[in-house]
Amino acid sequence: MAKSPTPPPPALDGSTAGLRAQILATEHWSLLASRTTTQNEVLARISIFLTLVSATLVSLALVGQATHFGAAFPMFAIAILAFAAIVGMLTQVRVTNVMMEDLAYVLAMNRLRGAYAALSPGVEHDFMTSARDDRAGIFTTYYFLGPRRNGSQILGSTMVFIAVVNGALVGLLAAAIVMMTTAAVTPAVVVGGAVAVIYVCLSIFIGSRPFFTFWKTYSARYPGE
Repeated sequence: MAKSPTPPPPALDGSTAGLRAQILATEHWSLLASRTTTQNEVLARISIFLTLVSATLVSLALVGQATHFGAAFPMFAIAILAFAAIVGMLTQVRVTNVMMEDLAYVLAMNRLRGAYAALSPGVEHDFMTSARDDRAGIFTTYYFLGPRRNGSQILGSTMVFIAVVNGALVGLLAAAIVMMTTAAVTPAVVVGGAVAVIYVCLSIFIGSRPFFTFWKTYSARYPGE
C-alpha cells in the first residue's frame, strides 16, 4: 500500500523562510547541473555508437568489395555486426537508466517548486512547469504546452530511436547467420525482418516497465487536487 502524502512544512517566520528559500534554490541548481551532465553524457555515448554503426556499414561494403563477397565475407559480417549490436545493447541499457534518472531529476525539481509555492502561495501560477510531484505533474513538466493526445513523445524518444537502430543491427546479424548457413536470400530477409521487429517491440516493452513499476510504490509529497 502506498504511503500517504507527507504534509507540507508549517509556516515559517521571515528569516527562516528566506534561509529555506536559499537552500531550496541551491538544491535546484545542483539538480539542473546534474541533469545537464547526465544528458550530455548519454548524448555523447549515442554519438559514439552511431559513429560505430556508420563505420560498421562502411567496413562491410569495403570488405565485401575486396573479397568479392566470397566465403570469408559472411564470417566477417557476423563478427562485426555482433560487435556493433553488443555496443548498441549496452548503449540502450544506459539510455534506459538515464530515462529513470531524468525522471528522478524532474520529480525532485517539481517537489522543489512545490516547496517554493508553500513558502509563497500563488507563485505556482507563474510556473510553466508543474509544482506537483505526482504522475500528472510529471507529464505537465515534460509536455507543458498542452495535453498529451498522441504518441509522438514516445515515438520520438531516445529509447525508441536506439531500439530501432539496435533492431536493425540485430536483424542484419540474424540475416547474415541465415545466409551463411543456408545461402538462401528469402529466408534470410524474412528472419532478419522478424527478428528486428520482435527486438524493437521487446525493447520498448522492457524499457518502459521501470517507469510504470515506479508509480506503484511512489508517494507524492505535493500531489494534485
